[in-house]
Amino acid sequence: MVHSLAKEVMTLNEKIDEIDKLIEGRFRSHDQAEVIASLPGIGPLLGAEFLAATSGDMTRFGTPDRLAGFAGLAPAPRDSGRISGNLHRPARYHRGLQRVFYTSALISIRCCEESRRFYDRKRAEGKRHVQSVLALARRRVNVLWALLRDGRCYQLTPPVTEAA
Repeated sequence: MVHSLAKEVMTLNEKIDEIDKLIEGRFRSHDQAEVIASLPGIGPLLGAEFLAATSGDMTRFGTPDRLAGFAGLAPAPRDSGRISGNLHRPARYHRGLQRVFYTSALISIRCCEESRRFYDRKRAEGKRHVQSVLALARRRVNVLWALLRDGRCYQLTPPVTEAA
């Protein structure tokens, strides 16, 4: 019985690998795939999830703040009467898109020195681990938005702009 279950698991793993390769091929054929995958922490699978959640069309959102709100990474006000400044996570947000940014933030903490410095700075400010990762995920929304807007790949040093 164990032998037959092990064979089934191995067969399922092979099917998963085939599907992953199909997803990666579809992602690589998208015109913005190179820009999205250049951001540390986002590979072909997370990039494909990002494209699936946003349809690859950033004009739908208008601003990076709206994209962050759609992903559940921007707090929404819960003010009433005399109480103001009461913020919470919105009740309706795209959990898949939030997972893309949160997972990519976790990965980038390990592989990108700049993300690690931002995370360590938030921890030094007294934020808990999850709060620091969410802050990094929110920042990555702005970075990815700028990369897609400009159509350029991520670089560790920002490009120099000419003085007016």
